[in-house]
Amino acid sequence: MVPVPDTARLRILLVEDHETVRQGLKLLIDGEADMEVVDEASDGVRAIARGTLSDIDVVVMDLSMPEVSGLVATRQLKDRRPDLAIVTLTRHADRTFLQELLRAGALGYVLKQSPPLELLRAIRAAAAGTQYIDPALTHHLAAPFAAQARKLSGPRAPGPTAREAEVLRRVAQGYSNKEIAGQLDLSVKTIEVHKANAMQKLGLRGRIELMRYALQQGWLHDA
Repeated sequence: MVPVPDTARLRILLVEDHETVRQGLKLLIDGEADMEVVDEASDGVRAIARGTLSDIDVVVMDLSMPEVSGLVATRQLKDRRPDLAIVTLTRHADRTFLQELLRAGALGYVLKQSPPLELLRAIRAAAAGTQYIDPALTHHLAAPFAAQARKLSGPRAPGPTAREAEVLRRVAQGYSNKEIAGQLDLSVKTIEVHKANAMQKLGLRGRIELMRYALQQGWLHDA
């Protein structure tokens, strides 16, 4: 094999808080003829501190890190350098995380539990300006839609009223029951009832499911 000139190699910044994992990823990437890890960061804070990353082609970013998450770091780096290619590496096969990372500007989303080849494919795709989503996510992303289809095939339950939906939207945006009561000129008890009714009608159990629903409805982008 003819060696690839250094100038043709993709320059990778590897951001991962677990040193053992980071070193394993470095060995994987450096083993490819067309890419190399030129710098490392142990968390989002250090990645952001590098500024615009003008000397980097692709950032491989862990999602779950202390202090500053991969999502926050991605947003800040894309604000500074919109053309920067970022690949998210995570254990979370979750549509909510995927949507937020893509919205923040990440081009790749790869699961740590997937074969190493998926990460390498994502790096090359991101460097070329192409979006790459781990194929293993297909099942996870399709499951909610299948469940929704099953629900729609049966008797349709009444949805939340306009007032109940408005209360739920404000809850998702982070307002307390007391704040919403003041905004809508209602009692706190009434707000609690509206929230409970809306959650029940929509089949939402807990805050995580509420946040996913809010993302789907676009409520969080109006906050």
